[in-house]
Amino acid sequence: MFDLAFILHFASIALIIILCTLGGGIGGGLTGEAVIEAINIQPRAQGQILKTSIIGLALIETASILALIITFLLFKEKSLENFTLTNGVAKIGIALSIGITSLFVGIVSALPVRKSCLAIARQPFFSQKILNLMIITLSIIQTPVIFGFLIALFINFQISSSSIFYESIRFLAAGIAISIGSIGPVLGLAKFAEKACYSLSINRNSYDVIIPFVFMSAAIIETPLIFAFLVSLIITLTPLSNENPLAAIRMISAALCIGLGTLAPSLSSSKTATAACQEIAYKPQHYSLLSQASMFGQGLIDAAAVYALLIALMIIFIP
Repeated sequence: MFDLAFILHFASIALIIILCTLGGGIGGGLTGEAVIEAINIQPRAQGQILKTSIIGLALIETASILALIITFLLFKEKSLENFTLTNGVAKIGIALSIGITSLFVGIVSALPVRKSCLAIARQPFFSQKILNLMIITLSIIQTPVIFGFLIALFINFQISSSSIFYESIRFLAAGIAISIGSIGPVLGLAKFAEKACYSLSINRNSYDVIIPFVFMSAAIIETPLIFAFLVSLIITLTPLSNENPLAAIRMISAALCIGLGTLAPSLSSSKTATAACQEIAYKPQHYSLLSQASMFGQGLIDAAAVYALLIALMIIFIP
């Protein structure tokens, strides 16, 4: 058991760093490609394009930095008494919660940065407002990895006091809930942010109406992620008994329920908001009608995520 626990410990560390470097590396590469293309389109805007890309790359690295902090915390584990199978399985939950989220956030964060660079190439005298919108959307996209980081911390602070094997399944379930539950919202937010940033190159006069629309739509797209974080947090705070192994299965089932239940609603909500954002850029005078239709559609779509939340909570709390 000690050998397996030892393997799980260092496998968790390796998994975290592999996933976060993959995300950051791919995201950085996609950004660099867009920078070259944008400068080639508009060489005179080189300064603004490089400034935008540097800030974007710094925000893309946020996920990797948070993942690195978790690996340092795991490396501090030196007591042989804590190298148990229970702790080893729980650390896989930590690796999933921060590793999967940092992978997807790192990759898709490049989408709004790419479109911002290309938008500046088309509208070089409007670069500051394009940069402002990029920073806003990129900051919102970092939310999933922040939630994953918090769940990883909660698990890490509790595993040292847990000696029951089924407790480790609970922590693994928490990692599954936030990692799978973040995929749909991350992809949805990134695709919406990409279109929002590029919309300014279509019509720079649409900035004043696109900004409030971005905040409202991003909040709705992100709602299923909040549900996944809530369920993951509840799982970490709900103790299990060694005499009731079926409770561990219930936790895994609840995690999969909310994790997979957030995927389609977030993507569909993003698709609706993206279409509305593009039309607002073409006809900002129709902002009120388009935004109302988009909000109504997104609200109905997110009802599916509410159903997943209710069932997940019932699985956790109803014997």
